[in-house]
Amino acid sequence: MQLKSMKTAVEVKTIGSSGQISLGKKNAGRAVTVEEIENGVWLVKAARVIPENELWLHTASTSKTVDKAVAWAAKNPPKITDIAKIEAKLTKRR
Repeated sequence: MQLKSMKTAVEVKTIGSSGQISLGKKNAGRAVTVEEIENGVWLVKAARVIPENELWLHTASTSKTVDKAVAWAAKNPPKITDIAKIEAKLTKRR
């Protein structure tokens, strides 16, 4: 059963014996947060989760470093490497 209000659709779901409800196949695999506002009232929101070992990438100092690197890369496009020249320089150093 689906009731439509001005902005959202309201669906009636039944909680299964294992305590689960389905939000539809279109949402399969998505991460969500579930907040119990009061007994019997839950707020479900789509979420993006950052693994703990990647949190450092989202710090202010790292963000500045990444921004500088991206700006440098934009000003310094890749060039074809002449391996023979590199080899010659390395051979002279020995």
